[in-house]
Amino acid sequence: MDQKDIQNLRQDYRASTLLENATKADPIKQFEAWFNEAIAAQVLEPNAMTLATATPDGRPSARIVLLKGFDHNGFSFYTNYLSRKGKEIARNPQATLLFFWGELERQVRIEGTIEKLSKEASEEYFHSRPHGSQLGALASPQSQEIADRDILENKYAQLTAEYDGKEIPKPSFWGGYILKPQQIEFWQGRSSRLHDRILYKKADKKTWKKVRLAP
Repeated sequence: MDQKDIQNLRQDYRASTLLENATKADPIKQFEAWFNEAIAAQVLEPNAMTLATATPDGRPSARIVLLKGFDHNGFSFYTNYLSRKGKEIARNPQATLLFFWGELERQVRIEGTIEKLSKEASEEYFHSRPHGSQLGALASPQSQEIADRDILENKYAQLTAEYDGKEIPKPSFWGGYILKPQQIEFWQGRSSRLHDRILYKKADKKTWKKVRLAP
């Protein structure tokens, strides 16, 4: 495909609208409504989200992680604390989450500050995971350079034998985070690129201010 073909890739969005009087006063309730609609529409992995972090000197990085819970406290996910994202969060807790539900022509962007979840919450979730996923978390030195895949396969096989019929302990380097939002933007694709963008900004601990942004 040449550059001209790439430039001509476009989609005219017509699936829905997003008007102020049709949105909820609470952005968490609005997110819940959209999340449920994404599930109902059978969006592939509706809980998949881009997590964008940055180093203290502003070098950004992004990757896909899976949302594992949300409420009025924030949006939760789990990972290796010693991974690149874990190290960046430790030094700069400002981050952004981005959901894209293409089938519904929607995006949600959530900006805020990340904190670790409690050890108890991380333990509970870790032991709810499939056996293989628990072993995988223990076997992988996430984001570190390794010589080849055999290192992972051999470690996994060793751990499989070691914990056969036994409870797998949650690694100290693995657990949960929660992003506490300061602003949440809902984006609905519209025709002729005149998209709807509704932004909620945190006014205080309990209230949000809702505004419309130009596309």
